[in-house]
Amino acid sequence: MAITCSSSSLNCFPSDFASSSLNLSYSKPNIIIRTHLLFCPRNQKPLNSSVSDKWRNRVSFFSGFSTKRVESFKEELCQSIKPLDRGAEASPEDQARIARKLEAVNDIKEPLKSNLLNGKWELLYTTSQSLLQTKRPKFLRPNGKIYQAINIDTLRAQNIETWPFFNQATANLVPLNSERVAVKFDYFRIAGLIPIKSPGSGRGQLEITYLDEELRYEVQISS
Repeated sequence: MAITCSSSSLNCFPSDFASSSLNLSYSKPNIIIRTHLLFCPRNQKPLNSSVSDKWRNRVSFFSGFSTKRVESFKEELCQSIKPLDRGAEASPEDQARIARKLEAVNDIKEPLKSNLLNGKWELLYTTSQSLLQTKRPKFLRPNGKIYQAINIDTLRAQNIETWPFFNQATANLVPLNSERVAVKFDYFRIAGLIPIKSPGSGRGQLEITYLDEELRYEVQISS
């Protein structure tokens, strides 16, 4: 699971590409792995009180929800993820609580047809252990911003790590329905310089369960 925000048309974003926003986990056959990610558009201050007034006036994406409840939801979400180091410090209870908060307002329809999806998103929160590298000492984990860029017109996506590793991964997207795409990684780039062709095992599916001008929430599925 990941939470992100975007960069061009969006300003808040979650990314997990290769270790960034389209994060795919590798597992034993027949074991289904569901990874959650939350993003916001790149240039937007993620879930910050300084933009609460803007949120207060943008409630159409929560159809059926009052302005007060929308504001309360985003404030609670912010408080939930702020101390968790993008999810690295999240307990199973934290993960379940955040998932429930997001699923409670899941009202997006046909997100793959929305122009809101295009752009560069910053990773705010994820349950991906491969992305967070939680088994490593903290000084060996990614500690710069992580982005995911998506272009629905060309059906391409890119995961981008910043400091200290600068790794990247690019992938083709194949729509399966209006909410889910198959993801096939084709190239990885180590330290932003060394290109490596994907061996073919880097694939999975991505389901977008929430999308608006400020947040994108997705579940990545691999088996």
